Amino acid sequence: MKKMYLGGLLLLAVAALLMCTSASDKASQLEVSFQYAKQNTPGSNQYAVWIEDSSGKFVKTLFVTKYTAKGRARGGETPVRGYIVRPACVPRWVKASGAAELSDEALDAVSGATPSADGLQSFVWDMTDQAGKAVPKGEYKVMVEATLFNDHAVLFSGTFRSDAAAGDVTLKAEYTQPDNNNFKNMVSEVKAVLK
Repeated sequence: MKKMYLGGLLLLAVAALLMCTSASDKASQLEVSFQYAKQNTPGSNQYAVWIEDSSGKFVKTLFVTKYTAKGRARGGETPVRGYIVRPACVPRWVKASGAAELSDEALDAVSGATPSADGLQSFVWDMTDQAGKAVPKGEYKVMVEATLFNDHAVLFSGTFRSDAAAGDVTLKAEYTQPDNNNFKNMVSEVKAVLK
């Protein structure tokens, strides 16, 4: 009887350990990163990082450059949003996010200055929507759009499950112009990792 009791406890302990191990293998966030190289050309250096669901519905902006979202004021002028002044500023994000309907405060919450120097850029999605609510388990897309030079742009995208184990998300790149070679280094080594 004592052996059966100890055997039963051992089985319960192993089962609990397996459950804890499998639960801890599940990702709880997505980290998106890339190397950024500042360009000295007109209409460059703008980018956005966001999440969509599997049907292409917007979920959350992780980051957008401040010029795109808020514009720039010169000489006391009222700033005009950058995507209005330059419609080529990350147009996929502008459309997906519904930027035209967003308040300045909402754009402030997800925008930041365009980096003034080269370096690693990193953003984390905590599996919540724009309102901060946890998203349902399922399939999502990560999107990284960069305006490289005037209307030359690239969109990196990858699909993943929010309840997947930790690991890399495969990304594909789509360029709007075939002759982007001189500008491709603005955003390179793009990675998305479930952690």
